[in-house]
Amino acid sequence: MGCFFSKRRKQAKEPQLSAESGDRSGAGDPGAEKQPQYSWDQRAKIDPKDYMFSGLKNETVGRLPGKVAGQQFVIQDCENCNIYIFDHSATITIDDCTGCRIFLGPVKGSVFFRDCKDCKCIVACQQFRTRDCRKMEVFLCCATQPIIESSSGMKFGCFQYYYPELALQLKDAGLSIFNNTWSNIHDFTPDSGENNWGLLPEDALALDAVPLPTAEELKAVRISTDANKSIIPITRGRRPKCSEESCLVVFFAGDYTTANARKLIDEMTGKGFCLVQTKEVPMKADDAQRVFQQKASDFIPLLEKGSVIALEFNGDGSIAACQDIIANVFTSTKVFVSEDKASASREVDSFYNFADMQMGM
Repeated sequence: MGCFFSKRRKQAKEPQLSAESGDRSGAGDPGAEKQPQYSWDQRAKIDPKDYMFSGLKNETVGRLPGKVAGQQFVIQDCENCNIYIFDHSATITIDDCTGCRIFLGPVKGSVFFRDCKDCKCIVACQQFRTRDCRKMEVFLCCATQPIIESSSGMKFGCFQYYYPELALQLKDAGLSIFNNTWSNIHDFTPDSGENNWGLLPEDALALDAVPLPTAEELKAVRISTDANKSIIPITRGRRPKCSEESCLVVFFAGDYTTANARKLIDEMTGKGFCLVQTKEVPMKADDAQRVFQQKASDFIPLLEKGSVIALEFNGDGSIAACQDIIANVFTSTKVFVSEDKASASREVDSFYNFADMQMGM
């Protein structure tokens, strides 16, 4: 037996002919019910193929700035390819690639390499992980501790790259140029017989790992691999320090904090001193008390303005050099700088221990 009400409802939904045009849309009926429009109905349709490189061999491919715009991206089953993502993205997975050279612009979440071998990469991301990979070279900027698992022959260096859009892309991805733990690798599956990872030589060049693109479309990106122009400061990381003397410098939030920190880095490295590590983190009064001790009261009021930027320089005479530059160049800026070798060692340890805890490492 049929349902009377269901038949009536179906009949009521039949489009009516317009008296003038014969249109069945109901446009001629003032009382016709309009279908609701939702914001997600108006979004541009995304084709997954636009966010994927798959099954390529001996090719140069890429995406220009603005073409990924924070979407997820997939790279898989590629061999002997040059691959460039000159934009920020949500996450990127790279599977089953061999002999590829890969540049990945800022990634808000994770970059995950699986079953890859003989690849050379330049990567900036929040999280970095490999599984079942062999013989890779990675010039890395990673906000959290990089992780390798069931991988061997892994070599790491500090990210060094520039193109004009990169700074804004890093901001869109929520990455600070001062939070880079590229050398602090955690191996989930250590081998008692040998080390599965190591650091690239200090003079290793990103350009030797990932050449500039040769495709005409990608040549439009104005790239520099000059270490002095790198958006992300090049740090010594966990390599042995050059000297027993280090100096901690802390800039407090303001209109020119990043520019001031970059200026000091340029001045100090120009004089031959090493930049060991950098960090940008929020700081509370208790944290300041532990790090700055008797000077804490001078800086606690500044903490409410935002995160601090800390720099560790190393080299004989680094403390005096920092003090001199800050006194002569940053005359109107309140900056913390170590006073002597004894206090500097404690201050460096106290600050970076606190910062690592703050960032969950």
